[in-house]
Amino acid sequence: MRDAVLLRNARIVLPDSTTGPTSVLIEDGRIARVFNSSETAPPSSPAIDLEGLTLFPGFLDIHIHGSASVDTMDTTADGLHKIAVFLRNNGVTAWLPTLVPASAEGYERAIRAISDVIDDQKSHLPIPEARILGVHYEGPFVNNQQCGALHREYFRTFNTIDDINSLPTLSETNAIHLMTLAPEIDGGIALINELDKRKWIVSVGHTRATADVLDQAFEAGARHMTHFMNAMTPLHHRAPGPVAWGLMNDQVTCDLIADGVHLDPSILKLILRNKTSKRVSLISDAIAATGLGDGEYKIWGETIVVENGRTRNSHGSIAGSVITMIDAARMMLSLGFSESEVAQMAALNPARLLRLDHECGSIEAGKRADLVALDDKRRGRLTIIGGQIAFQDLPL
Repeated sequence: MRDAVLLRNARIVLPDSTTGPTSVLIEDGRIARVFNSSETAPPSSPAIDLEGLTLFPGFLDIHIHGSASVDTMDTTADGLHKIAVFLRNNGVTAWLPTLVPASAEGYERAIRAISDVIDDQKSHLPIPEARILGVHYEGPFVNNQQCGALHREYFRTFNTIDDINSLPTLSETNAIHLMTLAPEIDGGIALINELDKRKWIVSVGHTRATADVLDQAFEAGARHMTHFMNAMTPLHHRAPGPVAWGLMNDQVTCDLIADGVHLDPSILKLILRNKTSKRVSLISDAIAATGLGDGEYKIWGETIVVENGRTRNSHGSIAGSVITMIDAARMMLSLGFSESEVAQMAALNPARLLRLDHECGSIEAGKRADLVALDDKRRGRLTIIGGQIAFQDLPL
């Protein structure tokens, strides 16, 4: 047994409730036991007192383009390590670097860097950092009319199998591949079929698809929607496009950018009233400027302005966010959602989408000890990854 540790006296956010004061015993990188702090603790385990803190499952960010001055499309392994450290210091224990449409060379460079970091992290770094689980391709098979901040010159349609084979993939065992696509593009449904055969996770986004096309996409294997309501046809009372289809289909999940900019707080509540916390994941959609404050930044070959926490590209469009997953969780808590609901949206639902909920995403015996402790102001005070302390700023 290695790295046994006891977390004592915290409020613990469980899948259906919050309990406290409660203790969590970690053994060999996993949660061995969750029990009331008044019970007798194992005598030999070093203990960390978390009185006054609330322990959540570690957050999973499945859609993030960068942070801390580093862009996932334009960096080396060292840059990705820098993002992973920034994320672990902000409550994220696992993530998917997200790639925008790019040249073949750009994709190759990005995948090579991601692969290098996955290998590094498997070698047990001295201090763990947020784990890279795979890659999220946002595009290139998306709709020209719903480009958002993506560059149209790299958009593609699906004509032959070579269009998929030309995208570099990760060779690491169990590496996750997720793609956001628009099913209405030429060959879109055939593309979903092919990705589903290859065990990719398919999400609908940057789309103007009709309900009929979306039904076909669902049958082909698309079960999720990317940054719901953003970069898709708005809701119209005579044209039930992607928004109405997503709201009405209980078998479809979605993710949201809960920054108060991409979606008004009242719209966040409206979506949750329909989808419920069981079908919503929180994402950051963060860009390289995250953590740097207001200013002008060169990202994706253009100048992106950050002002009062809102991004703007040269066309005046929102260009990703500058929030962390803790910011997203804080927003949802401020809107009245319970800690268990927020834990589900920030951890369990992303894990379920990635088919990893048997392994992580909630505080339960047998799962990986990936945890984040927040104080009463919802600031990250402790991050544990694989049972090891990755970040701590505990009150004296």
